[in-house]
Amino acid sequence: MPASTRPLIIAAPDSFKGSCSAAAAAHAMLAGARAVYGDAADYLAIPLADGGEGTLDALLAVWGVQAREVTARDAIGRQRRARYGISVDGATAMIEAAEANGLPWVSDVPLRPLDADTFGVGELVLDALDQGVSEILLSVGGSATNEGGTGILRALGVRFLDAAGREVAPGARGLGDIATIDDSGLDPRALTAEWRIAVDVSFPLCGPEGAAAVFGPQKGATPADVPIIDAGLERLAMLLAARNGVPASDYTERAGFGAAGGIPLTAVALLGAEVVAGADLVSEAVGLPELMAGADLVFSGEGRLDSQSVNGKVVDLVARTRPAAAPLVVIAGAVELAAVECRAAGVTAAFSIAPGPTCLSDLVAVTEDRIAETAAHAAALVRASVSG
Repeated sequence: MPASTRPLIIAAPDSFKGSCSAAAAAHAMLAGARAVYGDAADYLAIPLADGGEGTLDALLAVWGVQAREVTARDAIGRQRRARYGISVDGATAMIEAAEANGLPWVSDVPLRPLDADTFGVGELVLDALDQGVSEILLSVGGSATNEGGTGILRALGVRFLDAAGREVAPGARGLGDIATIDDSGLDPRALTAEWRIAVDVSFPLCGPEGAAAVFGPQKGATPADVPIIDAGLERLAMLLAARNGVPASDYTERAGFGAAGGIPLTAVALLGAEVVAGADLVSEAVGLPELMAGADLVFSGEGRLDSQSVNGKVVDLVARTRPAAAPLVVIAGAVELAAVECRAAGVTAAFSIAPGPTCLSDLVAVTEDRIAETAAHAAALVRASVSG
């Protein structure tokens, strides 16, 4: 870090899930750095996310806009208030699917993995289209659903019919009965809009590593439910593949199609959506490469730094984007990577915020304070190394 210039210190973390938003974490990191550098440095907070929880808040913070709040159905059809964001120029909607179909909103009742659906997400899309947007950014992590995104398409006017021409049951329960997909009533605005689906996992739609097998149980699916859901998703994929003239494997085996119970499947097949890594989508939306270009010291972090963190998640994104000469300090609730693994991933150093043996509930209560204190220690070390 050149002593003759005013350094730029950037904090670009993910959320510390369950305890601290990305924005709060970024500001805590900069508070720690400011305790060391004071007015001798410039500071920039860039809250990030990877397509899961916190993606909406990350973009709202960077865009500097307030969320729009509307009524939408949760995964089991109850009305709730849900948020989404519209960019300053009014062209782009940022929709976090879990605002409507998220698992937390249905955790007050026994989970219904065969019935939960994404219709409420489609209601958010419709409201965004009513506002005149031409681009939909849809992050899909944290869902309670397993139905291939059919609820979203039903909200947009598509009908999923059985052999007798009747609409099938919503949710995963009806997937195996679909014989015909009638998209004649699809809202034309949904077709002309540009869609990008942000995913935070690389699992395929079907099979032992697919949506039902990997994520179904956490959404309440029993061992008996999993093969029913998997078979239903496969049937839906085969119908869509035949409709579009592509091999079924293009849909059943493609990486990322297993996200959020298969939402990418219908979005790609019926809306022409592009599936992208969530961290990369957020990076592009906030202009991360340009913001990061002048950095002299970079902080990032998340709740747990592990092997997934350096494979397409936020920390990996920051490591790939920051200037080569700028140290990257990662602050996390728990650090599970060895120093040599951190260096191989482009992380200069990583620190846990835990002051010693402690339980998670105690740490959650002081997360922001501990992030700031840890950042101050790291910043002091970096400044001393430059001054020396």
